[in-house]
Amino acid sequence: MAKILFRLNGVPDDEANDVRELLTANAVDFYETSAGNWGVSIAAIWLEDENQFDRARALIDVYQHERTLRKRAEYERLKREGKHQTFLGAVSEKPVSFMVHLALAVMVLYLSAKLVLDLAA
Repeated sequence: MAKILFRLNGVPDDEANDVRELLTANAVDFYETSAGNWGVSIAAIWLEDENQFDRARALIDVYQHERTLRKRAEYERLKREGKHQTFLGAVSEKPVSFMVHLALAVMVLYLSAKLVLDLAA
């Protein structure tokens, strides 16, 4: 019976590719499902043989630990060099997108408050 091994929702492409390569290199039989056209299904890597689960999970756990250490070191290096991503940097990269999202948030808050105040009156 198939068993879910690794959920792909919110996982960067490079990490998902690394996991696929790791499983293939270690002869772990798996298949993948996507989130579907509307993103409501489970995007995941599944094991065809659940007897391989413990071994495959251990491989992924080691990989994720190493990736965490590597990404933290990379972030610290970028931070020391002053090249890390900041809030203001992200806003200045996409100011129009930021303003649209901010306007939508303000509109939702306004409409919510107005609804509550109108109902209370």
